[in-house]
Amino acid sequence: MNKILAFFLLSLVLTGCSQKKIKFDDYTASIKNFQYEMNVEFADKEESPLTEIDLENFVSLDFFPIDSTYKIVANFELDENPTLFEMPTTTDRKPIYKTYGTANFSLGGKELKLHIYQNQDLVKKPEYTNSLFIPYRDLTNGNESYGGGRYVDVEIPKGNTIVIDFNKSYNPYCAYNEEYSCPIPPRENDLDIAIKAGVKAYGKH
Repeated sequence: MNKILAFFLLSLVLTGCSQKKIKFDDYTASIKNFQYEMNVEFADKEESPLTEIDLENFVSLDFFPIDSTYKIVANFELDENPTLFEMPTTTDRKPIYKTYGTANFSLGGKELKLHIYQNQDLVKKPEYTNSLFIPYRDLTNGNESYGGGRYVDVEIPKGNTIVIDFNKSYNPYCAYNEEYSCPIPPRENDLDIAIKAGVKAYGKH
């Protein structure tokens, strides 16, 4: 009887470990697919933000190692009195955004907050009606990542939590080509922590 019980318990442990491994592998695969799609876009001369010279030599973007620690489930607070404002960019262009809410979360032993925005032009397009925008800076900027900050897209949450996956952080097109006009992350979204996830600075390994 003891042997049967021991075998049963061992089976449960192994099954649990197997399920966790499959879950992790699925997550890793989803991020690798995100990276693959970015590389396909950057290799396509019709869609790529790269200059002609860089496009000729392009092989792949450089990414931080995939780390599920940087997939955050944050507390979401909807902005009850949203305001429209002109988002500063690297040029004279000032697109209209709406304040949408804030995300509060813990990472690396720190309590952090990010403000979330909605682009008022993109929201008119069917494929972007559920999309929100988080431009941010962190302590990797200017070294491991692009000095002007990075972006991460999120979906409108259905409750009081929101998922922010920093492994899907990407650079503004200005990181690759100065001809583009890119939103400048507001200072309220400066994070006092190094986000070692997502796309690295172009050309740095």
